[in-house]
Amino acid sequence: MLAVLQSIPNSPLVGFTVLLLVILIVPPIFERLRLPRLVGLLVTGILLGSNGLGILDAKSETMKLLSDVGKIYLMFVAGLEIDLAEFRKTKDRSLGFGIATFLIPLIVGSAIGLVFGFSPNASILIGSLMASHTLLGYPIVNRLGVVGNQAITVTVGATIFTDIAALLVLAICVSIHAGEFSATNLILQLVALGVYSALILFGFDWAGKEFFRRTGDEEGNQFLFVLLAVFLAAVGAQAINVDKIVGAFLAGLAVNDVVGRGPVEEKVEFVGSTLFIPFFFVGMGLLLDIPAFLISLREDLGLILAIVGGLLGAKFLAAGIAKLLYGYNWDETLTMWSLSLPQVAATLAAALVGLNAGLIPESVFNTTIVLMLVTSIAGPVMTARFASRLPLARPPADTDTVERPESSIDALFNSPVVGTYPFKVVVPIYNPITERYLVEMAALLARHESGTIVPLSIATAHIHMDEPDLEVSLQRSERLLKRAVQVSEEFGVEAEPKIRIDNDIAHGISRTARENHASLIVMGWSKAKGLRARLFGNLIDSVFWSSHCPVAVVRLLDDPVDIHQILVPVKHLLPKAVQTVRFAQLFADANQARVTLLHVYDRHTPAEQLSAFETELSQILAEPGWSVESNIVMVPGEDVAHIMLKAARSMDMVVLRSRRRRTAGGLAVSDVTTQVMKKLNCSMVLLGEPHS
Repeated sequence: MLAVLQSIPNSPLVGFTVLLLVILIVPPIFERLRLPRLVGLLVTGILLGSNGLGILDAKSETMKLLSDVGKIYLMFVAGLEIDLAEFRKTKDRSLGFGIATFLIPLIVGSAIGLVFGFSPNASILIGSLMASHTLLGYPIVNRLGVVGNQAITVTVGATIFTDIAALLVLAICVSIHAGEFSATNLILQLVALGVYSALILFGFDWAGKEFFRRTGDEEGNQFLFVLLAVFLAAVGAQAINVDKIVGAFLAGLAVNDVVGRGPVEEKVEFVGSTLFIPFFFVGMGLLLDIPAFLISLREDLGLILAIVGGLLGAKFLAAGIAKLLYGYNWDETLTMWSLSLPQVAATLAAALVGLNAGLIPESVFNTTIVLMLVTSIAGPVMTARFASRLPLARPPADTDTVERPESSIDALFNSPVVGTYPFKVVVPIYNPITERYLVEMAALLARHESGTIVPLSIATAHIHMDEPDLEVSLQRSERLLKRAVQVSEEFGVEAEPKIRIDNDIAHGISRTARENHASLIVMGWSKAKGLRARLFGNLIDSVFWSSHCPVAVVRLLDDPVDIHQILVPVKHLLPKAVQTVRFAQLFADANQARVTLLHVYDRHTPAEQLSAFETELSQILAEPGWSVESNIVMVPGEDVAHIMLKAARSMDMVVLRSRRRRTAGGLAVSDVTTQVMKKLNCSMVLLGEPHS
C-alpha cells in the first residue's frame, strides 16, 4: 500500500484528474464571488504549484502539453468568436478605432519600457502586450440589450485588428531576438509571415467550405477537421519561426465563416471552454513564482503603476479619438473604453511566449499578471455602469414597412421559404403521455391560422428495412398517429399524419418540415442527459440548428386550453425579440389568454430611456391585427433570473427565446434563460428562430 501511495504523485493520470476536479469546482465558486473565473483558475494554479501544495508540476511533460494545447485553443477561439458579419458592416470605423486603440498603447508601452531600461525590442513587445484587448464585457452589453449600438459593434470589430497586429509584433520581436538583426532577415521574415497568413486565411477557408459541403451533416468529422486545422496552423507557424498562437488565431479567423454560428462552432467552443482553455490558466498559475511576484510588487511598483496607468490612459485616449472622428456621445465613448481595457487572451499568451523566449524578464511577466487582474475586474464593472446608460436597441427602420398578413407567424419571421405556403405545423410525437398536450397546442395555433397540422413519428432504422425492431417501431408510430388525428378532429383541424424512417431523429424532423413547407415545428421538451448530450447536444439543439422554420419547444404542465396567463420577458426590441412577443400574442389570441411583458432594467437606467422603451412596447402591442389583452411590467434589479421566476409564479406559461452561450476570452458565461428553465414551475415555450 505504501508503494502505491508513493507512486501516485508521479502518475500523469493523477495530475489530469486533479485538473478536471479544479475546473469543475473552482470557476463556479469565483463566479458566485463576482470574480472572473480565470482568476479562480490562476489562484488554484498557485495553490497547487511549487509555492503551495506541490501537487502539480509546471515543468512536467503532461502539464506542458495541456498548457500548450490550452494556449493554442484560447487564441483559436478568440479568432473564431469574432463576428465577421458585424465587422463588415462597420469595417472602416472598426479599422479606424482598431488602429487608434493599438498604436497609442503600443507607443505608450514602448516608451515605458525604454524609460525603465529595457531594450528597444523588449520595449516594443511590452507595448504590444498593452495593445490588444479581450471582450470580457461582451456578455454584459448583450444582457443589457445594447449590442446593436454602433460604438459597441465598432469595438468588437476593432478586436480583429488589435489581436492580429499584436501577434504580428510578437512574431517579429521573437524572431529578432532569436537571431542577428538585419534588414534582410526582417524582410524575409515578413514575407514568410505574409505568405503563411494568406495560405491560412484563404487556403483553410476554401478547404473548410469544400469539406463541409462534401460531408453534409457529419458533425463529428467536421469537428475533427476544425481541430486538425487549428493544430496544423500552429505547427505551420513554428515551421516559419513564428509562435504557434499566431497560427491558432489566424486559423480561427479562417474557419470563422465556414462553421458560422452553427452546431460545430458550439461544440468547438464548448470543448475548449470546458477542458483545454482552463488548463492554460491553471498552468499560468503554476508558473507564477509567488516570492518573485511579491518582490516585483515591492521593487517594481513603479513599473506596475506605469504600465497599468499607461494602459488606462492610452485606451481612453483612443476612445476619445473615436469620439471626435465618429461623433459618439460620452456614454458610448466610455463604453468603448471599458470594453477595450481587459487584457487576457492575447496578452497572457504573448507574455508567456516572451518569457519563455527570454525576451522579457520575470518582472514584466508578473506585471502582466497584475495588469490582467486589474483590467479583467475593472473593465466589466465599468462596462456594466456605462453601457446601462446607452439607449436600448431598436428594430431597424425598415421592419415596420414589411407587409404582414394578419397575425400569421410566417410573416413574423419574414422567411422566404415559409411565407409563401399555407400555415402548417409539424408535431413530432414519441411519448404517449405528452402527445395530447403537444397536438392540442399545435391544433390551437393551426385553427387560428386556418391551417393544418402534420403529426410526425420517426421510426429509426439504418440499413436493413426488414429488421424486427423496425416493424415494432412502425406499429407503435401508427398507434401514436391515430391518437393525434383524433385530437386534431376534436379541434376541427385537418391532420396529415406522417411516418418517416430515418437513422437520425433530428434530421428526420427537420427534413419532413422542409418537405411539407412547414411554418412551425412544435416539439416536446427533453433534457440533456449523459456526457454525449452535453458534448454534442441533444435532440432539441440539433433541430434548432437544422430547421428552416421556427421551432417551439414546449413543456406543458397544464392542458393548453387552460393556459390564460402568459409571461414574456423582453430585454430589448430587436426584431428577434419582437418575434417572441408575436408568438405569445398568436397563442393568446387563439386561446383567449392575457400576455404580460416583463422588462428587467438596470437601476442606473435614465427615466427618459425607460419611458421611451415602454412607449415602444405599447406601440408593438397596439399594432393592427393584434387585439390581445396585455400589460407591461417594468422591474429594476440585477438578478434577472430571480425576478423572472418570481413573476412566473402567478403565470400559466412563460415564453422564452432560445439563446446560445457566448464565451468571453474562451470561458463560458452564465445564461439567464438556462437558469430560469431549470427552476420554472409552470408551462414553458422555448422559441427558436431559423438558424439562417
